[in-house]
Amino acid sequence: MRAKGAEMPGKDCVKVAVRVRPFNKRERDAGSHCIISMASSTITIQDPRNSQSPRSFCFDYAYWSHSGFTRDRSGLYVPEEPGGRYADQGSVFQDLGEGILENALQGYNATLLAYGQTGSGKSYSMVGYGPNKGLVPTLCDRLFQAIRANQDSRQCQVVDLLSRGSRSPGGLRVREEQQRGFYVEGLRRVPCDSAPQVEQLMEQGTRIRTTATTHMNANSSRSHMLIIFQLKQIFSKESITKQSNINLVDLAGSERQRVSGSEADRLKEGTAINLSLTTLGNVISALADVAVGKKVVHIPYRDSVLTKLLQSALGGNSRTVMNAQIAALSPADICYEESISTLRYAERAKRIQNRAVVNESPTERLVKELKAENARLLQRLSRLGQEGRRAEDETKELRRLLTHNELQIRAIQTLWEQHLQEALKDWEQQYATITQERRMMQMHPYILNINEDTQLSGVVKLFIQEGEWDIGLSDSSPRSISVRGLGIQERHAVFINVQRRVYLTPLAGSKVIVNGTPISQKTELQHLDRLILGSNSTYLFIGYPSERGGDDWSRYDYDYFQSELAAAEGIHLHSLCEEQTQGDSSAVPSQTDPSLLAVFYDYIKLMPMVAEANQMSQELHKGVEFKLEIKNLALSDSKGHDLEKDITVRVTSLENKQVWLWSKAKFVNRKFLMEELYQQHHMEQKREGAARAPMPRDRDPFWDPLEPLLLGSAHLWLQSLAFRIALEEQLEVLGSEGTEEAILQAQLLPCSPTGLTLGEDDILIDPSELLGRRLDFQLVLDQCCGLRWVKQARNRGVQIGFRMFDSAQPLYTPAVWHNVNPLLDQRVHFTSLHTSQGLLEHLQTSALVLELWGLQEGCRDLVSSLEGVRMTPEGCFIIDQAGPPDTATTVDPGSELSCSLRALQQDVEELRNTNAALKTENNTLRDQLNTARTGAECGRGRSERQGSSLRPSCDAEFARALKVFYHSMTSVRVQLQRLRRHRPSEESDLLGLRLFVDEQGGLLRDFSELLEQSVSSLKQDVAAIVRRKRERSGIWS
Repeated sequence: MRAKGAEMPGKDCVKVAVRVRPFNKRERDAGSHCIISMASSTITIQDPRNSQSPRSFCFDYAYWSHSGFTRDRSGLYVPEEPGGRYADQGSVFQDLGEGILENALQGYNATLLAYGQTGSGKSYSMVGYGPNKGLVPTLCDRLFQAIRANQDSRQCQVVDLLSRGSRSPGGLRVREEQQRGFYVEGLRRVPCDSAPQVEQLMEQGTRIRTTATTHMNANSSRSHMLIIFQLKQIFSKESITKQSNINLVDLAGSERQRVSGSEADRLKEGTAINLSLTTLGNVISALADVAVGKKVVHIPYRDSVLTKLLQSALGGNSRTVMNAQIAALSPADICYEESISTLRYAERAKRIQNRAVVNESPTERLVKELKAENARLLQRLSRLGQEGRRAEDETKELRRLLTHNELQIRAIQTLWEQHLQEALKDWEQQYATITQERRMMQMHPYILNINEDTQLSGVVKLFIQEGEWDIGLSDSSPRSISVRGLGIQERHAVFINVQRRVYLTPLAGSKVIVNGTPISQKTELQHLDRLILGSNSTYLFIGYPSERGGDDWSRYDYDYFQSELAAAEGIHLHSLCEEQTQGDSSAVPSQTDPSLLAVFYDYIKLMPMVAEANQMSQELHKGVEFKLEIKNLALSDSKGHDLEKDITVRVTSLENKQVWLWSKAKFVNRKFLMEELYQQHHMEQKREGAARAPMPRDRDPFWDPLEPLLLGSAHLWLQSLAFRIALEEQLEVLGSEGTEEAILQAQLLPCSPTGLTLGEDDILIDPSELLGRRLDFQLVLDQCCGLRWVKQARNRGVQIGFRMFDSAQPLYTPAVWHNVNPLLDQRVHFTSLHTSQGLLEHLQTSALVLELWGLQEGCRDLVSSLEGVRMTPEGCFIIDQAGPPDTATTVDPGSELSCSLRALQQDVEELRNTNAALKTENNTLRDQLNTARTGAECGRGRSERQGSSLRPSCDAEFARALKVFYHSMTSVRVQLQRLRRHRPSEESDLLGLRLFVDEQGGLLRDFSELLEQSVSSLKQDVAAIVRRKRERSGIWS
């Protein structure tokens, strides 16, 4: 169920609890494994990439909500067995909520922080869903139960952080007073006398939060939510007033911190949300250091709005419970980085200590002081009256002060009562609006919002009554529906509700998508149709009540909308699974690789962000376009494995065709900065006469310095080198999406140490003969033909990069510019002084990856670095450096003498070997000559002489046959790769599919014929060699 740790020293230490949620749909589909285990109050997390290094953390409370639960008839999640380990909502409140309530009733401030990545369950634990009420609604119920149990004068107030009326462009301002500390100016306080009223206000607050995030082009994971309950208790008998605040904080998604820090970028993450989370972490670290006795000069409360408002909660007058995981920990292996970051964050927080005191209302304190002063004045007046008129002037002054104090007391009390009455009227108005909305849901069709945060989905309902209704930014017409969002026009589309049928007609230039398909003309809507207006304003259409039935609307979540869009672009799980089974013949079709599913979900997560970035670029006149690409990591794999994929974003300047490739993390970081720039642009537009200063280019998130781009790669298989057979190839250079970027002419030439190409007599039948011997070969890059990169813009250039076996640094060819078919004429000599088993296996199973890099004007060339590279005195690059250390030299201008000495030693060793071979051959020839002279056993002697001349002849014939076979197998491999890439178009109709089947059949026949010809030719050559050998040896007559 739950585990409670040992009591922490000091009653005012921050309590930290961790809760592990079940897998969500995305994690189940991805085949995720649970990497978190729990024992008592200890949480252990396992790195999925390194099973030998688990990390353990100990907290005050640990809740296991991942498994072991069932759903009863009322929809409540309960443990499967009585006393089971599953921790339900009631268990969490018993440990955390009870303490908050008790502290508040005692007059202390209390705070609960929910921290964790987006989608990890923070909102479920804080607010809950359906009958599974979270901490906030349960706390309200219990609070009013306590009020009813004790009928002293108490008032509970909800502080609404968002004004319902018009908001200033910069939001509400944070002020500071010596007594109050930091506070938000203009917050609305609403009195409540029951828990249902609080729940209705929470619903209204969620609605305003949803609308506000839509206006700001953001979602809930990029905003904090702070709920403040203010409890005021007046004890008449004791003449004591206690006032306490309960702060419930749902922080923004913590994965923003990981993404922004996971990759170097010239622009650091600058958004306010990330700044506030970073500052909160710095404050927690500083407070933790203070708690253990370290000297801390400064605690950076003032560095963000969030930490200003939480100053008393974190390090001042508050008893704080920080729930670092209540929605913070996903148990999935694909969320390891976010989960370990959250645990570290929570571990620092548990060391914080606060000094809590009972709170007294500033207003009540002032009234109390004034009453005491009045009592003193009355006492002095009575004494003066007894003494006569000798102090008449003093008496008048005292009466004036007394009257002034009474008027001040009356004014304070009147102002407070007026404030409460106005807030109560406002609340009654909002309650009437909510009631009216519920009635209209039973009368009219409507569209409801779908948000990435499920807690904010279904909050906004836009009703479509009979007649024509304009939908867009404009709300000037009485028959208009106002919506906000990127890409929404003043008049975006028209809803027509006639004869209980609803139609949607996009207006000119507007973007409207229905069920994943863009529409441009009048379209009839059906119940549960999915609508996307503008860049990414997602809505679900709900028909008339008679059409609704018992449909389950929950499956139409945010991911469903994006999956539909991806499928329309040809990206769906089915296509990824097909690529997997084609890339791995042993793969089971029913089992999808989790990495492919993770890539798919990354793709649909980034799709709306790319759409928003394109819209912001258009409105800000940046002239750049963003496009998602799925990168095949096989392009950089020497084994050619094609299962691993990744997401990249191609950024193109529409004016000069300049191109950048951004990683997923870099794009997410830049997207947040684009949002801030976009908001600043709109704020400046609202200010009359405000001149917009141009942004420096180095601070513009839409711009980056030009860098070489990896356009694609080709695989040059090295198997022929193991037999010392020359290879000449025309290689297809394939881009990340399988497009042909160029044709590269390359050669592998076995050679002598001096660079002379070896002949057929040097071909090996058994590659193991190379072990321990020197191997020299040359890589020749002749020409690159049909460069698509240069065809698109003639002011571009290319380079070829490669890394041979264990070379320390990649090598690059000189840059060639402005040519679609450039001559490369690059020749590189590689040497292995003592061929190892590792190199031999590499040659037989791997390929040399030749990378095609694109250059643009203003872009630096790629330069080969010789740092750590070893070379022979002749300038040959040494590979296979695991051999004896005395066989190679490191490039060093000061070691020429040593190089010459080693070269002489090698020459002497070679001469010795040659001399020994000549001696052996001389002895053989001498024996044959003696045998011929004696004439004894002529037949046998003739047979021996035939045998001695037969072996080298047969070896040469075998070598020639193998050379032909390897060349033919190269053609077979090219045909196989063409088959793997050959797929039908997503728009193909029945006739197109038939043509595809015919083409596929032709390719399969060609592949079969090539393979049969290669194998048959080898069989015939071997049979002919064996026949000739037997004929020469006299076995056949």
